[in-house]
Amino acid sequence: MEYNELLEKAKQASESAYAPYSKFKVGACVLTENNKIYTGCNFENSSFGLTICAERNAIGSAIADGERKLTAVAIYSPNEKHCYPCGACRQVMTEFASENLDIITEGDDGLEITKFSEIFPKGFIL
Repeated sequence: MEYNELLEKAKQASESAYAPYSKFKVGACVLTENNKIYTGCNFENSSFGLTICAERNAIGSAIADGERKLTAVAIYSPNEKHCYPCGACRQVMTEFASENLDIITEGDDGLEITKFSEIFPKGFIL
């Protein structure tokens, strides 16, 4: 799967986001080591602590399907370029990240690919 396709799927997923409070829609697409893809969008709740990020939504779908290792995560928001995962999502990614997990975002001149280890170098794992 090409990274452009992953970002496009994340973009499509962002269209389904439910963000009536923040107005910050996000879509994510994860690629597993078995070359399966899963998408997710963020959805908010009146009780803000119950809000779910797009990345964790997509990762949860992969986990529910038996996948355990992620090789790439594409994240898209129509609200801003360079949409990186929040701290909670980074911690969840740590649990399921392959050694060379790529984070794909929309950059100023196309795709921006960043190694997960660069944005979350010492994640907590029991």
